[in-house]
Order: sequence, then structure tokens, then C-alpha cells
Amino acid sequence: MDRALLDALFRHAVAMAQPALAVRANLPSPPRGRTLVIGAGKASAQMARAFELAWQGPLTGLVVTRYGYAEPCDRIEIVEASHPVPDEAGFLAARRIMEAVSGLSHDDLVVALISGGGSALLPAPAPGLTLDDEQAVNRALLASGAPIAVMNLIRNQFSTIKGGRLALRASPARVATLVVSDVPGDDPAIVASGPTIPIAGTRELARKYANLYRLGLPPAAQALFEGDEHPAPQADDPRLAENSVRIIASAALSLEAAAELARGQGIEAAILSDAIEGESRDVAQVHAAIAREIAQRNRPFSKPVVLLSGGETTVTLRGNGRGGRNAEFLLAFAIAIDGVAGITAVAADTDGIDGSEDNAGAFCDGTTATRLRKAGIDPLAALANNDAYSAFAAIGDLLVTGPTGTNVNDFRAILIR
Repeated sequence: MDRALLDALFRHAVAMAQPALAVRANLPSPPRGRTLVIGAGKASAQMARAFELAWQGPLTGLVVTRYGYAEPCDRIEIVEASHPVPDEAGFLAARRIMEAVSGLSHDDLVVALISGGGSALLPAPAPGLTLDDEQAVNRALLASGAPIAVMNLIRNQFSTIKGGRLALRASPARVATLVVSDVPGDDPAIVASGPTIPIAGTRELARKYANLYRLGLPPAAQALFEGDEHPAPQADDPRLAENSVRIIASAALSLEAAAELARGQGIEAAILSDAIEGESRDVAQVHAAIAREIAQRNRPFSKPVVLLSGGETTVTLRGNGRGGRNAEFLLAFAIAIDGVAGITAVAADTDGIDGSEDNAGAFCDGTTATRLRKAGIDPLAALANNDAYSAFAAIGDLLVTGPTGTNVNDFRAILIR
């Protein structure tokens, strides 16, 4: 019964972030000239479908999404590519998008449909770099444990499309960007590395972060990194002055919707934050400490209560197991609440895919660690090997939804009775 409630909260949060609802309410004003739709991300195809159904005038476009995430469109071409590591299909799609926005006039409108995952889906190596170089940079970042804002600032240095460079290419056309945010704090410049929005931060700062997280960059990328060539546009660039940006769906809105649903079921809800970052296993320890305090001492919230949080944690790879950041969070959480009655939790990615596996996330409770041991799995060893997926699969506790059509980052709900 408790798992059913948590599952309902997750699905309601996802439903409230669906592009079909959000896009129609945020249409830009029509132009005197052409309307060109471009986009990238895990929710971009669904955003494209919603946009062409809502738009009254003529339009053309090209949008790239992750393999398996396509949505049939009549006027906007949908291309699939690889995520989280870029591939040749994404490289070709990025080049076509850059060509499509070239040569536009002041009377034209570019609508950019941007959602999480767009960084990997629009590989466009900077001069002197190859796709292999960009792939190597991406792999290094994914294994580093760096937060998403740091990763995107560094990615920005090696691209001809990220950090507002696509919008600069489209100038003097007006660019209206609609964003489904998957980043803590909802900074639109960070979502998909901001192809139409300049990102805050200098190359010098990016170099400091690369050293801090001990990134091993390929030689060509390192050489570019050490120089000042190929700078990104700044936020005050006059060529971008008429552009607009709207966040149309976010973790904050989805968490609020889930909280209202819980209260409708007679359970108080507390939103801890929609912008939690940090190492997954460390964030789990904090959540578990709060949950135990409530379960054992009825503070700082009274039972029954559901704790909600969002954001994007990270995983520093230490082993060679299977599992995304939500499964890793939940395995560490299960270890920390081992034997404590009355606590049930779900952690899942709102796009339906936790990392690179086929699950959105998983469930756990105070019996999870015991059940894992009975199944022959040492929970601590599984966590040390980053093998949370295999652990939850062995006891049937994975949450599998398939692609959801949206992406507002991670969703965590912890029910304490």
C-alpha cells in the first residue's frame, strides 16, 4: 500500500511536467517571417509535438532526442542520437541545426525546445577537436562526480554550439527558448549546456574545476583548454538582446504537485528542496538521518509524513557494477535505515531512465538490506561496487516505467508512518 502511494506520487509529478501541458501555455509571439523550431534533450520530441499542435502558422524544424524517445511529428523532423555519451548521429544533427539557423533575418523566429540531455545529444567539437575528443571529455566528466553546473561549464569550452553559440549563429533572428529544467536551481543556461543561452563562468574557472576534479582530458582538448581561443558569448551581448527564455516545467512545480496529492490522501508533505546536489550516497545519509529522527522521535515533522526532494546527485565511479544515481541513493538509504520500521522510499529519474539502465529508479524500506542479504547480496559490497541496479533487480524492487516524455530531474519521496 505504501509503495502504491509513492508510485502514484512519482507518476503525478511526471504528469505535471508533461510538455503537452507546458508548451501550449508558453507560446512566443508569431514573427513576420519564418518560424524555425530546433531543439535537443530527452523531452524535446514531446515538446516538438506539443508545439506543432499548438502553433497556428507555418513552421519547419529539426529536433534531436535520445534513442527510443522519438515522438511522431508532422512538420518537425525528429532525429535520435546517443545519451549520455555522444555519437555520430548527434554530431550530424548538431551540424544540420547549425546550418538551419544560418542566414536568417531579423523578421524570423527560432524556437528552441531545450531539455535535459541536450549536452550529449548536440556534440559539436570546437575547432581542432574531433568527436572522439568530445566523447572522451564527456566520459571523464561522467566519472568525475562533478555537479551538473561544473560539468556544463567545462563542456562549454569544447563546443561550437553550447553556451549561447547557437543563438549567436541564429542572429539577427529572434530566439525564443522554452526549457524543461532538469537542473538544481533551474538556471536555464545550465540545461543542456545552454545552446541558446550564455553560461556564467570563465575558461579560467573551468580550468580550476577541471583540476579540482582531476579530469583526464585528451591532448587536443587540453591544448585548447589552456588557451583563450574560441570564447563563448557573454550574457550582455547586444546580438542576443531580443531573445527570450522561459522555464515551462521544473522539479519545483512537480514536487509541489506531488505534495498536494499526498495531502489529498491525508498525509502531510514536506518539500526538503528541489535543488539537492552532492554524492548520492552522502545525500542518502542525510535523508536517512531525517527519516530515522521522524520514525523514532516524531521530529522535526510529525508522522505520518512524506518527505519530498529533487535535484541532481552525482556518483563517483569506484567499481564496475550497474546502477544510476537514484538506485545508488536508495541502496545507501536502505543500509542507513536497516531494521527501522515504518519507512518506505522511492527514488527515480523523471525521464524514466536512471543513468544508462532500463529502470527509472527503485523502492526500499527497512527490510531491504535484510532481504538483500537473504538473496546472497552484501549491500555494502554492492554499494562499494556501484552495483545498486543488480541489487534491487535481485529482490524485485526496481521501478520500471520506460521513457516518460519529460525530464525534470530526480524525484525522491520518503514516507514515514
